[in-house]
Amino acid sequence: MFRILIISLFSASLFAITNLEVAKKSEAVMNGFKDSKSDMIMTLINANNQKRTRKMKMIILEKKSGDKSLMTFLSPADVKGTKFLNYEHVNKDDDQWLYLPALKKVKRIPSSDKSSSFMGSDFSYYDMTKRDLQDYDFKLLKETKVRGKKAWMIEATPRSSKVIKESGYTKTIGIVRQDNYVLVRSIGFLKNGKKKYLDIKRLHKSKGIWLIDEMSMTTKKGKAVLHKTTLKFKNIKLNKAINSNMFTTRRLSKGM
Repeated sequence: MFRILIISLFSASLFAITNLEVAKKSEAVMNGFKDSKSDMIMTLINANNQKRTRKMKMIILEKKSGDKSLMTFLSPADVKGTKFLNYEHVNKDDDQWLYLPALKKVKRIPSSDKSSSFMGSDFSYYDMTKRDLQDYDFKLLKETKVRGKKAWMIEATPRSSKVIKESGYTKTIGIVRQDNYVLVRSIGFLKNGKKKYLDIKRLHKSKGIWLIDEMSMTTKKGKAVLHKTTLKFKNIKLNKAINSNMFTTRRLSKGM
């Protein structure tokens, strides 16, 4: 799910490498394991630097037809038991559902709502979908460095008003490391004039796969920080047997 955020959305015509080859390599470094489990800590920080912390766990089942992922909120009490289920699809929009324990109701997230905030965070429902590279035009802006690593700065522009309406983004500028093809930073330009800054602060390689340890998303208007969300991932376990029956809307209202 949040792993999807750093599967690169960008490609560039660079030397002998084609746009599609860069995109495929950038996607491949974040894939390759059958399934995974992890613990997550989400911190919400408002403009006055007041913080709220949430604990979650996430499981991912990787399939050729598209990954399935399930996130469960463990604390605090006001969100405990909330669950988010995401189905990726190869040739159509992802399906997403949210279970709200207070209402004992499973809510499907329509495409028209995917640009809205996920559980009060700076991430949107759209941010947690795997984007179709064919929906964007790409432009290499320049070469740069991030934390001492050479990188490409690439602009991605939606090809249709439908994508802009669904995502909320008019364009995105991403920075992709040249040594591992991982997207480590991005700026998303929103329709309302605000910007969202993604920063992958720490990551590591395990069993040939690049994994996130810590990341943040910051929403700004001009230079003013409106809100910030940080995510820390712990106890990441790859290739663990996971029951596929867990990933159904019927099971959302049941314990795990």
